[in-house]
Amino acid sequence: MDTSLASRISNLVLLWFLIFSITLRKGAMQCNERDHQVLLNFKRTLVDPSAILSTWSDERDCCEWEGVRCDNTSGRVIELSLPCPLQSFYGDCGETRSHCLTGELHLSLLDQLEFLNYLDLSNHDFRAIVGNDHVDTTNSNNLSLVERQNSSNLHYLNLSNNEDLHFDNLHWLSRVPSLEYLDLSGINLQGKLDWLQLATLLPALTELYFESCQLRNINPSLQFINFTSLEVLMLTSNEFSSDFFPNWLFNLSGVTVLNLRSNYFGGGFPEGLLNLQKTQELSVGDNRLSGPIPDWLGQLQHLQLLDLSENFFSGPVPSTLGNLSSLKTFIVRSNHLSGALPTSLGQLLNLEELDLSDNNLTGHVSERNFDTLSNLKLLFLGSPGLIFDFDPLWAPPFQLETIHLDHMRGPELPAWIYKQKRLSSLGIKYSRISFESQDNFWKFATQLAYLHLEDNTIDGEMSNVLLDSTIINLDSNKLKGNVPQLSRNVVQFSIANNYLRGSISPLVCQRIKGRTKLKSLDMSNNLLSGELPDCWMNWKSLVVLKLGGNNLRGRIPPSMSLLSNLTFLHLNKNNLFGEIPLSLKNSQLLQVIDLGENKFSGHIPSWIGDKTKVIRLRSNQLHGNIPPQICQLTSLIILDLADNKISGSIPTCLENMAAMVSPNSSYSGVLNYCSRTLNYTFIVRDEVLLHMKGQGLSYKRNLNLVRSVDLSSNMMSGTIPLEIFALTGLQSLNLSHNQFEGNIPKEIGNMKQLESVDLANNRLSGEIPQSMAKLSFLAVLNLSFNNFIGKIPLGTQLQGFDAQSYIGNPDLCGPPLQKNCTDDEDKNSNIESDNQDDEFLSFFYIGLGVGFAVAFWGVCGAIFLNRNFRHSYFTFLYFIRDKLYVMAVLMINRNH
Repeated sequence: MDTSLASRISNLVLLWFLIFSITLRKGAMQCNERDHQVLLNFKRTLVDPSAILSTWSDERDCCEWEGVRCDNTSGRVIELSLPCPLQSFYGDCGETRSHCLTGELHLSLLDQLEFLNYLDLSNHDFRAIVGNDHVDTTNSNNLSLVERQNSSNLHYLNLSNNEDLHFDNLHWLSRVPSLEYLDLSGINLQGKLDWLQLATLLPALTELYFESCQLRNINPSLQFINFTSLEVLMLTSNEFSSDFFPNWLFNLSGVTVLNLRSNYFGGGFPEGLLNLQKTQELSVGDNRLSGPIPDWLGQLQHLQLLDLSENFFSGPVPSTLGNLSSLKTFIVRSNHLSGALPTSLGQLLNLEELDLSDNNLTGHVSERNFDTLSNLKLLFLGSPGLIFDFDPLWAPPFQLETIHLDHMRGPELPAWIYKQKRLSSLGIKYSRISFESQDNFWKFATQLAYLHLEDNTIDGEMSNVLLDSTIINLDSNKLKGNVPQLSRNVVQFSIANNYLRGSISPLVCQRIKGRTKLKSLDMSNNLLSGELPDCWMNWKSLVVLKLGGNNLRGRIPPSMSLLSNLTFLHLNKNNLFGEIPLSLKNSQLLQVIDLGENKFSGHIPSWIGDKTKVIRLRSNQLHGNIPPQICQLTSLIILDLADNKISGSIPTCLENMAAMVSPNSSYSGVLNYCSRTLNYTFIVRDEVLLHMKGQGLSYKRNLNLVRSVDLSSNMMSGTIPLEIFALTGLQSLNLSHNQFEGNIPKEIGNMKQLESVDLANNRLSGEIPQSMAKLSFLAVLNLSFNNFIGKIPLGTQLQGFDAQSYIGNPDLCGPPLQKNCTDDEDKNSNIESDNQDDEFLSFFYIGLGVGFAVAFWGVCGAIFLNRNFRHSYFTFLYFIRDKLYVMAVLMINRNH
């Protein structure tokens, strides 16, 4: 026993010593000095605005630096993982890289870190790849200089989403022939015709990601590409164009993931894919493939994912797909498939996701199609001709997490839905159903995180209903009654375009324990009435508030100023009155202010924040001048002050509104609100009704691209300032029904984006400038009822409008007006000729008079000043007198 105990103690001591030695050795291990210096040199070449590399200093061992991993034995750097964490803009789903690294990426990093096998610099803002001693690898003549050394240890390289990274070819990848993983997604590779040569440059490549690279050449006629090791090929969202599927893909028998989504392939389904016997995932969604889905797909026994969505496939769903015993995901959403569902789909015992939505399927769907699918978790189903015919007593073998059913017809929901205890997401659209047992449904809905019932005929009563889902969309149904109540867990609630009535106070002023999470509230276009309650202190998290299109009255309550996160405010089309309160100044994040079609009075607010993009105050009773502070709104893209009582002139500082200078101005941003909650990401796309092109148009997805100024139907006067024509990004300009005077400056021709111009019913005068004929996008023009004169400038644009665009200008002529400018020109020519003759005669008579006067005074001067001339002159006169007298006497005597 003693010997055994001593042996055990000895073994324990030895084990402890070994562990201590390893730990001591590991603790003593230091970063290789050469690698240390290489990384510091790399840092010096970069701009690091957010101090991502703040730990990279001589004060710490480089193996402890951010993103650096060293070999435990040698201390050599083997991994450099520095992906930039993308940050979302507040209020939308865009992402910014202003905090990421920028500069040039030196290939010497690969040469000098000779043991590096993993490099991830994704999502940064690198601009160029340069070789040793700043040798530019975009020049093929320099390739020999940068290819002298190979970093053969590098297996993983990820430079994705460096959107401004530029190089002309991919030859520099020959430095890393051992590369197994390559991701250049999001980099513009347009014109890189040699990308398929990677098969030769990188013989060990197993995963290749070229998504959103603007690639065009896919060499469809090539028969063979030696990607012998390739397992994953991602080429989504490129610009490939081919009438047939690339032949060389047929030989990629080892591929497990093939994704060509969002390209532009034509023709039918490539039969060559029959050779992909080892394929586990096949996704060609969002392409432009057409024709029937081939039967031979059923022979791909190892296929686990089949995604043919967003294409133009037609014909039936092949029954042979039932042979895909390994299939877990089957998605054929948004095609033109027809016919009935094959019963063979019931053989897919491993199926977890089935998406057949948005097709032209017909026939009956019942429990017979799903009775054996015990592993099903996600179900998307619905076509206009598909009839849901489930047995109300059927007990499904699965427990779904997500159900989306479209185009249903029936008195109520299928009963088996109520038996799903794991369900978190329920969506029903375009269905003609009602809720007979409403209490059961709303109680069942409390288990859902996501509830989407949109564009249905659901006519349920919402009074006294408590909603508890995280995201709720009940838009465009026939829901009625008073407003429901919301729990503190609701993040988004939308019930627009229904028939709710009564006050909103029960919802807004309800007592809620704890802090609410509501960020988006949309109850627009209902029958709500009463005053706006003064209980908004309970909803400080609100970002989106839409109450337009109701019968609300009264003033904006003081508590609404506590909504400091408010970004989109829509109170339009109500009966609200009073002044727009100064207290709203506290909502510094407001981007959209829509208070149009109310009875607001007072002046236009001068406190509006510089983040505002849309100001819509039309059809109120506002008066006074436009405050000059409005020129400081550099992000403003829509200014609608029409149909008020605004007076004064247009501010001359409008050219400072930078977002209206360019249609693609960076000031405008994206008018969306994006929120990530639990496993859901919901986007609220703001929508604004604008009066453009002579009609009311609703803008939503493309709202951020619109540039518009509407000051029509006011009492404004003065001349149109030259500065307004510096807003060259404007698409719509409406100054009609005011009292503006003066000419249209020729600078209007610089506004190349103009699609609609309305200057009618003013006092404008002068000629229409010839430069307007250059506005090639002009679709609506109204210059009627002014004092324009002369000929309408010739050009395709201005002659393309009818006479109504020019009527009410008596001195305007030329097509499309019937008044011909030719006759008037002749008259003007005659008048001009007469004027010239009159001018000649005037000069003639003046000259004659001047000549007579000069001669007269010349003779008189000679008579008075020269005695001899005077004597001769009078002697001559006496002679003439005597001569005339004798002639007269002789004539008289002759007559007698």
